[in-house]
Amino acid sequence: MEVLIVAVAGLLAVAAATALAPRLRLAAPLILVVVGIGVSFLPFVPEVVVDPEWILAGILPPLLYSASVSMPTMNFRREFTAISGLSIVLVVVSAVILGLFFAWVVPGLGLWWGIALGAIVSPTDAVATSIVKRVGVSRRVVSVLEGESLLNDATALVLLRTAIAGTAASVSLWEVLGTFVVAVAVAAVIGFAVGRLNLWVRSKVTDSTVNTVLSFTVPFLASIPAELLGASGLVAAVVAGLVTGHNAARRLSPQHRLSDSQNWHTIELVLEGAIFLIMGLELAGIVNSVQEDHSGIFTAVLVAAGALPLTLIVRAGYVAPLLGALHRRARRGERFKPRLNVMQQRLENAGPRRQRIVSPKYIERMKARIRRALADIDYLLTAPLGWRDGGILVWAGMRGAITLAAAQTLPNDTPNRSLLVLIAFIVAAASLLIQGSSLSRFVTWIKPESAEPQDDTEERAAILALLNRIGRKVTDAVPSAEETDATQGHAASKRLTLAIIEAQRSALLDARDDGSFAAEALNNALITLDADQISIELKDAPPEL
Repeated sequence: MEVLIVAVAGLLAVAAATALAPRLRLAAPLILVVVGIGVSFLPFVPEVVVDPEWILAGILPPLLYSASVSMPTMNFRREFTAISGLSIVLVVVSAVILGLFFAWVVPGLGLWWGIALGAIVSPTDAVATSIVKRVGVSRRVVSVLEGESLLNDATALVLLRTAIAGTAASVSLWEVLGTFVVAVAVAAVIGFAVGRLNLWVRSKVTDSTVNTVLSFTVPFLASIPAELLGASGLVAAVVAGLVTGHNAARRLSPQHRLSDSQNWHTIELVLEGAIFLIMGLELAGIVNSVQEDHSGIFTAVLVAAGALPLTLIVRAGYVAPLLGALHRRARRGERFKPRLNVMQQRLENAGPRRQRIVSPKYIERMKARIRRALADIDYLLTAPLGWRDGGILVWAGMRGAITLAAAQTLPNDTPNRSLLVLIAFIVAAASLLIQGSSLSRFVTWIKPESAEPQDDTEERAAILALLNRIGRKVTDAVPSAEETDATQGHAASKRLTLAIIEAQRSALLDARDDGSFAAEALNNALITLDADQISIELKDAPPEL
């Protein structure tokens, strides 16, 4: 009964925080952390201790899967240079630099344990993305932060396991690199296979409710085998989500996708809220453990006070050259663009003689690659990331509940374990509360050029013109015939309308793959088509008994 009461109270707290967040102009996770901390010190509240595996293996895979399903793969591909750098290179660099700092300031810790703690506090939290979306910044900044939050947890956990292994035996740089590459590669293969199998199975299921239930198992079907093979379950869940999100519109019905979206949004709200509430509730127990071990709470505060600004300094030191590299990449694309235009023109004018030498399929593939490359270059040139955007990327790099969960996986024989867990908690909580609560004001202060409202009028008009052109094409292809039976006429009209919608959806997905339009505008158009199709199909659907 006590567990049930706590669960209900937790759900009510998550709902209340989510409802009050817009009025308080704070992100719901920040409210939940503060509430959890306050409740944890009430005298009648027992210590809250949650097995970290419940978070790392039970909560994180579905959260990352849900986020990756909803993230446009086109944006992920275009920003992969920045995403991979921030989620892999920066995590490793941060772990090493912070590890040196921790080994220096914590007596008797040692380098490998320092790197382990550095890996724990290195990954950023996805909560920054929701705050950034609300204040309105560049779509590229949002895409980079979303992609970073999908992968950096996996990097940190793999590095944490490697550092713990290094405390017991000597581990070379190549062994660390090899372990990481294998963990990611195996996880990617498993995630890709599970994502494709997931779509194949669910495309055969007609009941939307059953389909959604099956979707709830996907992140675990990807993460559990990966973990059993020594790979990263989180990477497997993310890859499965990206594969599912990219191909769902072609394989699953609108009803299935709408049901998925609504139910996963609810699951995401509950799990994300629970993880931050638990984070706050655990503070009292962590403080008591430090006092029992006589490690010194003041020591933890001092170490965390030095570690938090160091994380921002390291992040800024990495983001600055990253922006330069992205700028040079855009300039190279601009110089290469005329050659691509020439190649595109030659392929468009390829006559029958050339098509006899080179297969038409190969020519079409080359055309698609060139269209995609040209669209990518235009994307990079249209919305470049300036130093103001870089400032947002730095300040939005806040730590979160995953840091605390990872800290609690440290072995019991870790030197000053309770102290390290408290340091991780203070860094994460201070980062969330300081950076999270001030992020909106920081964006207003720094005034990024890309924060201005973006005019999508021309893009929406181009998408509408494409849809109208496809609609006329499908209509013209249907032979005209006089209908004498009203019922047959209605059925024929319905079939024609659904055929038009299907052709328009296919054209939009082809445009998405080519990168012809912004992912957000295309997604809105696809949602409208789905709503139209569902409305038409529901009108003639038989009533349920």
